Amino acid sequence: MKRFLNLTAAAAFCASVPAFAQEAKTYPAPSEIVAAAKAQEWAAIAPSDLLIMDLAPDAAGKPRRVVIQLMPAPFSQGWIGNIRKLATAKWWDGTSINRVQDNYVVQWGDATEKKALPDGLEVVTENEYETEVNLSKEFYGITVGIETALRAGETGKGPTKLFDAYQKEAGFINGWPVASEEKAWPIHCYGMVGVGRNLSPDTGTGAELYTVIGHAPRHLDRNIAVVGRVIEGIEHLSSLPRGTGALGFYEKEEERVPILSVRLGTEVQNAPSFEYLYTQTPSFKAYADARANRRDPFFITPAGGADICNIPVPVRRRPAK
Repeated sequence: MKRFLNLTAAAAFCASVPAFAQEAKTYPAPSEIVAAAKAQEWAAIAPSDLLIMDLAPDAAGKPRRVVIQLMPAPFSQGWIGNIRKLATAKWWDGTSINRVQDNYVVQWGDATEKKALPDGLEVVTENEYETEVNLSKEFYGITVGIETALRAGETGKGPTKLFDAYQKEAGFINGWPVASEEKAWPIHCYGMVGVGRNLSPDTGTGAELYTVIGHAPRHLDRNIAVVGRVIEGIEHLSSLPRGTGALGFYEKEEERVPILSVRLGTEVQNAPSFEYLYTQTPSFKAYADARANRRDPFFITPAGGADICNIPVPVRRRPAK
């Protein structure tokens, strides 16, 4: 009888617990949303849009490969054309990583600044930092201070707000983060690759490149060309010793990391294939909402918003067929 009474009491207690407490909703983490995305929501990256950089092996003899995805048209195409010519000419072979500035950039090229450039490189004007583009066609956008329809479920704070502290409008075009006013331009997020240059009106040839390894330096937008992003191997750059010279440049030749080769993906045997989560898909919208409002078990309070650079576009190796 005592046992029966205990079970009855337990049943009565459960009946008194509100239904929402018994049926607490669980939310997937951003990584879980990406993992569950449908195959058709992923877009293939053409091998011709890959720039593969092999560095000298590390101290343990392990190879170090960095894979860069080049910007698609219509952005930065003058510099992209130069980069393709430089890679085809094997110009970077024997150059080095010369600068590692903490919370800023890693930069590579010819430390001597005396290596002859291949013929036919374009002189690109500053006008090409911005581009005419039909935002209504491919733009998946966010607007400062305006609540959007971007939400995958209940946040407790209404629709997700995505903010850009630098421009009125920012979003994604074909999987790339961009900002816009009358024209549009790619922006400096972590892992983005840009073109080193001297003082204006010089815009750089593309022979001197850098990648962002710190907080997004958005003040560089429209002042330096963005030409791509590192999609694999960023750890081989971000973990390098910091340079002790001005702006993080290495002061001694032996500190520089030799570059063995830089090739387009079409020129590398057995080059890996990659794809990105297309930004017009339901899975990307759910992923972006989850990045702005973490509701998976570790988190207590959803943020209710996100910076565009805190919503990195997922890129992965293409699954074997």
